[in-house]
Amino acid sequence: MLVRFSLCLLAACGAWLNLALAAGPVVAVLANRDDPESLELARYYVAQRGLDETAIVALTMPLSEEITWGEFVVTIWNPLVREAVARGWMLASVSEAKDAVGRLQVVSTGHRLEALVICRGVPLRVAHDAALYDPKSNPLTATPALQTTESSVDSELALLAAGNLPIAAFVPNPLFKQSDPSNYLREQILPVGRLDGPTLHDAKGLVERALATERDGLSGRAYVDIGGPHRQGDEWLEACLPELASLGFETDIDREGGTMPEYARFDAPALYFGWYAGDANGPFNAPGFRFPVGAIALHIHSYSAVTMRSASRGWTGPLVAKGVTATFGNVAEPFLEFTHQPQLLLKALARGEPLGRAALFAINALSWKAVVIGDPLYRPFAVSAEAQWERRVTLAAAAEPYARLRRMRLLAAAGRGEEALGLGQSGLRQNPSLALALSLASMQLSAGDAAAARRSLGIFALLPKWRPADWPLVLAAAATLQAAEDAPAGVKLIQRLLGAELPAAQRILVLSKALEIARAARDFTQISRWEAEYAKLTAPPPAPVVK
Repeated sequence: MLVRFSLCLLAACGAWLNLALAAGPVVAVLANRDDPESLELARYYVAQRGLDETAIVALTMPLSEEITWGEFVVTIWNPLVREAVARGWMLASVSEAKDAVGRLQVVSTGHRLEALVICRGVPLRVAHDAALYDPKSNPLTATPALQTTESSVDSELALLAAGNLPIAAFVPNPLFKQSDPSNYLREQILPVGRLDGPTLHDAKGLVERALATERDGLSGRAYVDIGGPHRQGDEWLEACLPELASLGFETDIDREGGTMPEYARFDAPALYFGWYAGDANGPFNAPGFRFPVGAIALHIHSYSAVTMRSASRGWTGPLVAKGVTATFGNVAEPFLEFTHQPQLLLKALARGEPLGRAALFAINALSWKAVVIGDPLYRPFAVSAEAQWERRVTLAAAAEPYARLRRMRLLAAAGRGEEALGLGQSGLRQNPSLALALSLASMQLSAGDAAAARRSLGIFALLPKWRPADWPLVLAAAATLQAAEDAPAGVKLIQRLLGAELPAAQRILVLSKALEIARAARDFTQISRWEAEYAKLTAPPPAPVVK
């Protein structure tokens, strides 16, 4: 009987392989049949990606974000296995017998799915079930912290083609750090991405922005927030810096403890990697803040994705609500070493991997707590920096200066500094921007041309109005004018800046820098006034009167 089954399976393997080679990879889109918005999102996705609606698998499942193992197996796992086998997406022998968890007994030899796209409305996490917890099923349960069956739905479904693996603790990811995995390994694990967010509109935006970036390229700056609670995480973030430099992105680095200050410079954050706070804070919460199109953000935190339905709780939901295109999180405590590693994620994306595969390269644990938010087919670097620059006339006016800055940095790194400076100067004439002026002035100052730096910064004084998002750049411009031996011009910028309705904390920050510039300018009148204001704003509150 066993011999006959093996021969049949072998024959089926050959037939399936021929079919797979002929048909090519496919995409599956999972939606909740009982959620009209989930179905709408699934149809929107296949239309935008040019897929056939036969890619959609609509299953009846609970409407809650958290479900039990029984609900997961009955409404998602088993029906999806049947559909994947019936549609030829997965080669497997399915028995009606069930394992201890209730899953259909499956013998699988792989899949031909390029990605599994999970739509908003599909439950997010599976709760721990003490009755199903079997410590003998997985040697990893010897570690007390791993004695749980709690998991994200997405991380479980990544193992759909790998057979019925234990649900206690986690399953090591065979694709971790595999730059060129064998077909055998690829066919065991599904790349998974979730289109989700506080609203349906937010979830649709993930698709729209991914497609726009694949057409136009990624424009903006990078921000890396180092200085978290564990050395390992800081080492990961430090390792992002060489990759960002090779990509040409201008990068701000914060190595102070805590998260980025609320009033730090944060214009056009196309790439953000940092930690460590429970909820989105700092510059992410500035009024009117939006990510540039295509932005990728990863904030390391244990409970960053405990819900996707809130625009203020955790990180993943708020970041999607603010316009991010791809982000990552955890539905429960994963422990640092079992989260997505930012430096590996960046490395895989930079070499052209789509989001779903890059995420698998960057994490060592499946059947665990992580989720990938965004289109798993998204390739942020589908357009190279060179190709983007050649097509610069098609870029939005706000994106072009950042694409120019990236081109300038790559030229400078290649030893073509004069060409980089010329590119910046022509940009200020054609499409002036504060970010471009500030970076050009810094490059000119480094080249020993203080006069040119002062001329480049003239745009700051000429603009009739600054936006609140511009205020950190104005402060930086004033400091750069001081370095370019024109501290009095820096004082004038600060005077105008302090005439705006700055929040108290930002005003204190500006005053602390203003005093340095005023002292360099030997402007004793301003020194006296600003010292008095700074002392008043930073004075401790009066002690309560005791009667």
